[in-house]
Amino acid sequence: MHTDSMERPARRWKGFELSPFQVRAVEALEAGKNVLVGAPTGAGKTLVAEYAIERALQAGKRCVYTSPIKALSNQKYRDFKHAGLDVGLLTGDVTIQPRAQVLIMTTEILRNEIFESPEQLADVEFAVFDEVHYLDDSERGSVWEESLIFAPPRMRLVCLSATVPNIFELGRWLEQIREHEIEVVETQARPVPLHHFVWNGQRVLELKEVARQSERARGGSGRGKRKRGDEERSDPARATERLLDVLEHERSLPALVFCFSRKDCERLARRNAQRDLLEPAERDRMDELQRELLATFQLPPATLGGEILAMGRRGIGYHHAGLLPTDKELVERMFTSGLLKLLFTTETFALGINMPARAVVFHSLAKFDGVSVDWLRSREYQQMAGRAGRQGIDDEGLVYSVLDQRDLTRAPLERIMRGAPEPVMSRFLLSYSSLLHLTTRLGRERVYTAWEKSFNQFQSRSGSPKAQERNRRRQRAWVDGHLAVLDELHYFETPSTLTARGKIAAGLAGFELQVTELLFRGALETLSPVALAVVFVALIHQERRRTPTHVPNTLFGNQRRHVVDCLSHAARLEFEHGIPAPMKLPDWGLTEAVVAWCEGASMEQMADTTAASLGDVVRAFRMGIQLMRQTRHAIDPSWDLRERLADAANLLNRDEVDARAQLEVG
Repeated sequence: MHTDSMERPARRWKGFELSPFQVRAVEALEAGKNVLVGAPTGAGKTLVAEYAIERALQAGKRCVYTSPIKALSNQKYRDFKHAGLDVGLLTGDVTIQPRAQVLIMTTEILRNEIFESPEQLADVEFAVFDEVHYLDDSERGSVWEESLIFAPPRMRLVCLSATVPNIFELGRWLEQIREHEIEVVETQARPVPLHHFVWNGQRVLELKEVARQSERARGGSGRGKRKRGDEERSDPARATERLLDVLEHERSLPALVFCFSRKDCERLARRNAQRDLLEPAERDRMDELQRELLATFQLPPATLGGEILAMGRRGIGYHHAGLLPTDKELVERMFTSGLLKLLFTTETFALGINMPARAVVFHSLAKFDGVSVDWLRSREYQQMAGRAGRQGIDDEGLVYSVLDQRDLTRAPLERIMRGAPEPVMSRFLLSYSSLLHLTTRLGRERVYTAWEKSFNQFQSRSGSPKAQERNRRRQRAWVDGHLAVLDELHYFETPSTLTARGKIAAGLAGFELQVTELLFRGALETLSPVALAVVFVALIHQERRRTPTHVPNTLFGNQRRHVVDCLSHAARLEFEHGIPAPMKLPDWGLTEAVVAWCEGASMEQMADTTAASLGDVVRAFRMGIQLMRQTRHAIDPSWDLRERLADAANLLNRDEVDARAQLEVG
C-alpha cells in the first residue's frame, strides 16, 4: 500500500487547478491502483471520482457510482446528466437506463448485482464508493463491506471518505482483500477554514474563553453551578433566536441551523418566520424562481400560499426527512439559488449533498440516539460544521454552538470541536440473503471464511489472543444461528443447495424471511391488490410514536391476523437460536392510509388517516413498492400472484409517491 505524501507539480483538469491531494489521487488512478481519499467536507473529493469516470469512458468501460442515500444518488444523476454523460439510475424506487455507461445506484443495489448477476458488472472499470466511512452505520454498514469484499476482482475502487483517524487501517484492509494496490490520500486542508464559536444566550465566546468560564462556574468543585440566566435553558429556542439576530445584524447569513428533531426544525422556522431577510431585488428573484418551480413540478397556483413557499419569500425554510419529497426538492432549489438565508434542518442535510452556507449554527450539541440523549460525536459535528464556508465567496466558515450556562460546564467541547473524529468500526453481519448466496457459491464450511475477509476480523487482530478468539466465536455463533433457522425452515435441500424457498429468499434484499414465509404459507394467495399493498407497507413501516395506532378490524382484520400467525413460527425459531436482532413483524399503523391512497385519496386527505408525517408515508409506500417488485422478480412467472403484486404496486405508485415521475419533472 502506497501513501505517498510528496508534493506534485501543479496540474489542471477541465479548467480546475488540482490541489496536491487531488493530483496524488489522479496519478494513482493512472497507475492502475485503487484509491482511498480522506478529506474534509467541501475539499473536492468528488473531482477524483469524476476523473475516474472520464478515464473509464475513454477506455470504453463503464463506471458505477454508489452513495448512502437516495437524495444524493438523485443529485448525482442530475449533475452527470447535465454534464452530458450517458447516465443511468438504480435506487429501487427508480430504474433508468440500467446499461448506461455511468450507473448511479445505492450500495444495496450494487451488492445485489454482485451476488445475483455479476456478469452485468464485467465491463465496469471503477466503482465509486461515496462516503465510504458509512460502512460503520449500524443498520446498513454491512452492505458496504459485502460490496467491497465481493465485488468482481478486476473492478477498481475509488473510495471517498470524510477525515477519519483510521483511514490507513481501512486502506490496509482494502489492499488485503482486493487485487489492486491501493493509494491512501489524506488531507486535513479545507479550502475555506472554519472558525468555531460558542453562544451562551448573551454573547459570542471563543473556545478558550469558554474554558475559563467553565472553570469559574465549577468553582473548583468539579460540578457546574446553576446561575442567574440558567432560565434560558427552559426556552433554548429564544437563545438561538438571539444568535440569529446577531448573525442577521452582522450580515453573516446565509446560515444552516442544525436541529436534532423534526419538531425543533419546524418550531424554530416558524418562530423566525417574521424575519424578512430578502432585499427587494432578491424578493423579485425569489418570486420568479417560485413561479418556475411551480411550472417545473406541475404544482397548482395555490401552492404559493402554502407554508414552504410563503416562508421562502422571506428567505427562510426548513428541511427534514418527514417532508414530502416535492417539498424537500422545493426547499433545496431555493437554497441552492442563494435566496434562502436561514435553513433549519436535521443532520441528513449534511450528508453528501453539496449545499454550503456562510455560517452553521448548532441549536444543541446533544441529540437523542434512539436510546438516550448524548453529546454529538466529533465526526458528526465536523460533518455538519463542514457545511460552513462557501468556496470562492467566504474567507472563513463560521460555526456557532448554542449552549446554556449548565451545558457550558458539562459539554465536552474540546472533544466535540477539536478532537480527532471517531474511527470507522466494522458492522459486518451477514444477512439471510447473503448467507444463502455465499453458501451456494462457497459451500457451507467456507461461509465462515467470508468473515476472515471482513473489516471486523481485520480490526480484531489488534486485540489480545483472547479477544480475537471471543470475536471469532461471536462471528461463528451468528452464522450458526442464522443457518440453523434457514435449515429448520427448509431453505436448504442439501447443506449447500437451495430449495424453492431458499431460491426466492436469496432473490430478496431485506425482509427475505418475512416475504418467503408469507409466500409459502399461503398468506398472500387470496389477497386483493389493496390487501397486498397493506401487507407490504406494514412489513416496511415502523411507528415513531410509542403508542401504536388503532386499526379497525374492518380493514382486513382477518387477513392481518393470518399474516402475523404465519410469521410467528419463524420469529420463535429466531428467538430459540439466539438471533440478536430478530425479524421485524408487521406494523399496521399505515393501514388506513394505504387503503385511502389506493382508493384515490389526495395527499392532503391522507393527513386525516395517520399521525405519521406525510414524508414518512411516502417513504414507506415507495419501499413497499420496491419490495413488491423484488418479490415479483423472485417468484415463478406463472404464479398469478405476480399480476396482483403489479396491480398493488400500481395502486400505490402515483402522484407524490411516483419517484421516477418526480425525478423526471425536476
